[in-house]
Amino acid sequence: MPTVEYETKFEDLVAAKRIADSMYVQWKRRHRAGMRRAQADLLPLYERTRAFRMYCSNVIPGLLQTPPYAAALMTMITKFQGTPDDLAEAVASRIERSRVLHQGEHTFAILLEEAVLRYRLGNAEVMAGQLAHLLSVLSLPSVSLGVIPAAAERTMWPLEAFYVFDGELVAVETLTAEVNVTAPGEARDYVKAFGELTGSAVFGAAARTLITDAMSEFRR
Repeated sequence: MPTVEYETKFEDLVAAKRIADSMYVQWKRRHRAGMRRAQADLLPLYERTRAFRMYCSNVIPGLLQTPPYAAALMTMITKFQGTPDDLAEAVASRIERSRVLHQGEHTFAILLEEAVLRYRLGNAEVMAGQLAHLLSVLSLPSVSLGVIPAAAERTMWPLEAFYVFDGELVAVETLTAEVNVTAPGEARDYVKAFGELTGSAVFGAAARTLITDAMSEFRR
């Protein structure tokens, strides 16, 4: 009997470790063979998710990136992490994933901090093109794109970028790792935070004005 009890506890520990490993994934580990595979691995999750909530305080979210913007960002990441360079394939895989914006029954609630519109990744032409693409996304019926003005009164402080998938899984991005949150209580906290952040955002014509103003700075 003691042996059976020991084996059961050992199996529980192994299972717990596997869960922990899937919850906290280092970027260097995920990108150890390059970034393309990491992009492709996300496609099934994006295809089956119906309701997306995305909050980005640092960069334009991957689904809305243009190829030049994605290339500029991925070049930085690859150099910083010291991981293999498969830039062309990784960019193509990321752009392929964006087809969910136009296919299937998905809804996208996306929030950007205004500063994201001005953080320069790539040259002025790259940024102007990226912001022009955001303007086109505003017209998609499945997308609600809000911008939180820098001067907005807030009930929620700026957070790390996070992505909520159907309210059940939350992917939180840090410098060194992606943290996948599945505990219902924690997931609800992120949904609550998203709601608070939404209250500070502007949409429609007001969001278009903020994007256009930022774009004009890159076209001078």
